[in-house]
Amino acid sequence: MAASHSAPALAALQGRDFLSSADLSAEQTQGLLELAADLKAGRCQIDLGGRSLGLIFSKASTRTRVSFTVAMARLGGQTIDLNPQVSQVGRGEPVADTARVLSRYVDALAIRTFAQAELEEYAHWASIPVINALTDLEHPCQALADYLTLQESFGAIEGLTLAYVGDGNNVAHSLMLCGALLGVNVRIGCPQGYAPSEAVLAQANRLAAGRCRVEVVHEPVAAVRGAHALYTDVWASMGQEEEKGTREAAFAGWCLNEELLAEADSRAIVLHCLPAYRGLEISAGAMEGGSSRIFDQAENRLHAQQALLAALLGGCQP
Repeated sequence: MAASHSAPALAALQGRDFLSSADLSAEQTQGLLELAADLKAGRCQIDLGGRSLGLIFSKASTRTRVSFTVAMARLGGQTIDLNPQVSQVGRGEPVADTARVLSRYVDALAIRTFAQAELEEYAHWASIPVINALTDLEHPCQALADYLTLQESFGAIEGLTLAYVGDGNNVAHSLMLCGALLGVNVRIGCPQGYAPSEAVLAQANRLAAGRCRVEVVHEPVAAVRGAHALYTDVWASMGQEEEKGTREAAFAGWCLNEELLAEADSRAIVLHCLPAYRGLEISAGAMEGGSSRIFDQAENRLHAQQALLAALLGGCQP
């Protein structure tokens, strides 16, 4: 690995869990973005020597599943898909038993599930790193890719403003926490009743330590005015399909479109974590226009997760 000022901070991540964006320090978060950029550009290579990553995904996945699989392959490792439908996990084997057994087979677990408490139970019983590949509370791997994309577009990102318009969901939570660590102002714009967790908002502002501001507003133009990145997500996440009609009515006027983009900074970029529904949470023009970095953002899942896996599995030791 190429030497950098953040190498000791990344080395300290070996063997650790990554359950929340807040599990990292500011230096470690920035260090992962730097390492991801180096890996993407081919400035360094890391070989994990055949280590194995297990995937336990209780929710559907395209980008997360593929990016983790390819990331491990590029690090010289392999991935084992432990789909609950074809393993004893799906038949009700206790998490305590599954986690302890898998700890003897694989070197890390990436888990995509509904409840954060289930993820934390795996981490409690496992003796290997456990990674949050998405829960209803957070999506921290997505946030790493998002801020890598912002850094690619603007260079230094401390002091920039990212405006998220939509549901105050797991993606919004991780954007708040990760942005606070990086010194990015984060505005969450959402209708009344769809705000992010007050506890996560308070946690983000503690992490910001006065360097930046994390806030919630309830008017779309106020959310995006002057922002350097405009971000949105689906209005009904997995598990909320029955609320689709209600949510579409509640979010009327919150589509990330050209009119909102015109209120942002002239250099503003457009982001979406995908899958996207054109004409609902984002317009086709905003998604396909010259300001869009959505597919760069999707690619960066691979590079950010490669850096994360390298750190957790000992590839960043001096």
